Amino acid sequence: MYKTIKTTKDNREVITSLTNKLALGAENVIARIAIAHSLAQGERLDLNQVGNSQGKEYTRNILFGENAPYYEAMVCQLYGVYKSDKDLSKMIKAHLDDGLVKLSALELTSDTLINLL
Repeated sequence: MYKTIKTTKDNREVITSLTNKLALGAENVIARIAIAHSLAQGERLDLNQVGNSQGKEYTRNILFGENAPYYEAMVCQLYGVYKSDKDLSKMIKAHLDDGLVKLSALELTSDTLINLL
């Protein structure tokens, strides 16, 4: 089981920017939205293309809180793996970074974020 997940260096700035712009409170909120948005696309990401881990670091508990089993189940369902898969943390990181890139490309406001969800 993984203990931490780190974004890419570039996505560290994206998290801070989106959190401030959308007034979401803690930075883990935008991280959760990014993961959910990426998973909602239904695309299995290439784990060999996972970016650097020099950005924002989240512990499992901070990133997901009590909802960790649900996020992990969504990832496992998409990839057809069990929660003990050795690459689960890579899958989560890939969707965190992918979601942040996709969200940063949108012209998000509080209203458009609600429509996105």
